[in-house]
Amino acid sequence: MSENKLANFSMDFAVEILKLCDSIKGHYSIVNQLERSATSIGANIREAKYAHSKPDFISKLQISLKECYETEYWLELMQRAEILSDVSSLLHSCGVIRKMLISSINTAKKNND
Repeated sequence: MSENKLANFSMDFAVEILKLCDSIKGHYSIVNQLERSATSIGANIREAKYAHSKPDFISKLQISLKECYETEYWLELMQRAEILSDVSSLLHSCGVIRKMLISSINTAKKNND
């Protein structure tokens, strides 16, 4: 997958999350965690573009992957707590990003050998 496609998709996802968070009243600590993890995905992907080495590149993408999993957690929690009613579209987008990250990490590791 193209890194630009991944970067663009993660940016669009972060914008969706920020707009969603603007609409949530209360629950400031959970909203803050969701905003931080969702925006960190793209930030680390962008940072990976300027990595000092292949291991640094892989590390940045792995951080993005961890942030992706954390974002899924917060979305699922907010749905279970009935703070949000339907997060299926966002979970789907997060899953797409996760798959793209896993593919990119695996390719980078394979090419690093």
